[in-house]
Amino acid sequence: MEAKPDNKVSDGIDGPLWMFWKRRRYVVVFMAFLGFFNVYSLRVNLSVAIVAMTENRTVHYEDGTVGYEQYFDWSSSLQGYVLSSFFYGYICTPFLGGFISNRFGGNYVFGVGIGVTAVLTLLTPLAAKAGVAVLFVVRIIEGIFEGVTFPCIHAVWSRWAPPNERSRMASIAFAGNYAGTVVAMPLSGVLANAWGWESVFYVFGAIGCVWFVAWMFIVKSSPEVDKWITPREKEFILESLGRTEGELEKVRHPWKGILTSVAVWALVVSHFSENWGFYTLLTQLPTFLKEAMHFELEKTGFISAVPYLVMGILLFVSGILADWCQEKGYLTTTQVRRYFNCGAFLAQTVFMIIGAFILEPGPTITCITIAVGFGAFAWSGFAVNHLDLSPKSAGVLMGISNTFATIPGIVSPIITGYITSNKSDDEWKTVFYIAAGIYLVGCVVYWFFASGELQPWSIEAQERLALEQQQTTEKQAPPIEKLAYSNKVNVEDEM
Repeated sequence: MEAKPDNKVSDGIDGPLWMFWKRRRYVVVFMAFLGFFNVYSLRVNLSVAIVAMTENRTVHYEDGTVGYEQYFDWSSSLQGYVLSSFFYGYICTPFLGGFISNRFGGNYVFGVGIGVTAVLTLLTPLAAKAGVAVLFVVRIIEGIFEGVTFPCIHAVWSRWAPPNERSRMASIAFAGNYAGTVVAMPLSGVLANAWGWESVFYVFGAIGCVWFVAWMFIVKSSPEVDKWITPREKEFILESLGRTEGELEKVRHPWKGILTSVAVWALVVSHFSENWGFYTLLTQLPTFLKEAMHFELEKTGFISAVPYLVMGILLFVSGILADWCQEKGYLTTTQVRRYFNCGAFLAQTVFMIIGAFILEPGPTITCITIAVGFGAFAWSGFAVNHLDLSPKSAGVLMGISNTFATIPGIVSPIITGYITSNKSDDEWKTVFYIAAGIYLVGCVVYWFFASGELQPWSIEAQERLALEQQQTTEKQAPPIEKLAYSNKVNVEDEM
């Protein structure tokens, strides 16, 4: 059973929490923030680049005539398949990432997952020119390696995050997702206009490679093996987690308890619901702004980034507010998860419906921005909930929920591609109404079945493991009587 932290215990660091460089655990948070920046910049750049890759461009022919051509003559439905291909691979590895991160260290798997994706991003222009089938394969492989990232980071938090700092540490790191989106969307539009669509992949791929080298050098699997951490901070983290230095961290995952837990499945439904709306906008917003709102390519990148800028800022607020409510005793952990998550879902449902109903550039973009922004509070609900239910199995739990939550990334772009085949306003309204309905379902399920408490099946599994380890130790040790007799014989022989 995880020890409850003593709020009065200090980590011995002289300085406020915002001075992250003074605390190794917040250096890990900062590097994870940059990691998730790369996760999403590598993921969303195609959403903007594909507009440049498929739009009609003016071409001046040798005979003096002027015409219009596309780099790639892809239909809207084929574009939907291209955008969703990443998630065919992504859905295969979240569970695997959660499992292997406990064995090899979440930091290593997290780094390799993003590093390989960065290298493949550099190869994306060659793949696209070789044919849409080759591009499909490259994007699927990218998804396979990125699929491990979210489960692995939960394995990192299980070793680095004191319970009363989980919400803020995880939220700050996850804010990198939206920082990456905010930077990648407008910058992709600028790069595509200035140097061609290929430059989008070269720039972000190179940034990802630089981060990979830094992450592997700076971040260690746990405080015990970090040579730069102060002894007091290491002691503070281990005490808050109920561990001692050198303790064997063997984990037994209670599969029956996990798969039959109502709280786990409420978490899965919530994760699925949030990702449906998120992936719909992430992959389709630039196209929506161009087709329905009639913005130019460069403007679509900047406007598409605004909702994620708001969400990134609010993630800091929601994480700190969630921890504060728990520390002050105003809300229990279960209440924090439920109120933050379901309040966000209700707001997202309402504003998605209003934005779709009005369908005018100013009001609709405002409603989308508010809806996406409220998603930050949902991330302080379901996205941290894995650590509440079972800290030692949090990576596996994130792997399970993220596997189901990847389905929207596959299905939503394809469905949207078919629904919007005629590019009419009514078709786009349908897309938003579907997202709003799914948010509402997630809200209802999570409200009634969510929990923020350490689950009995998690406690029992670790207690059984500890008992087995104790019994094994006792069997290997010689009995007291035999040891005493052996000592007596040795003494008599010497005499």
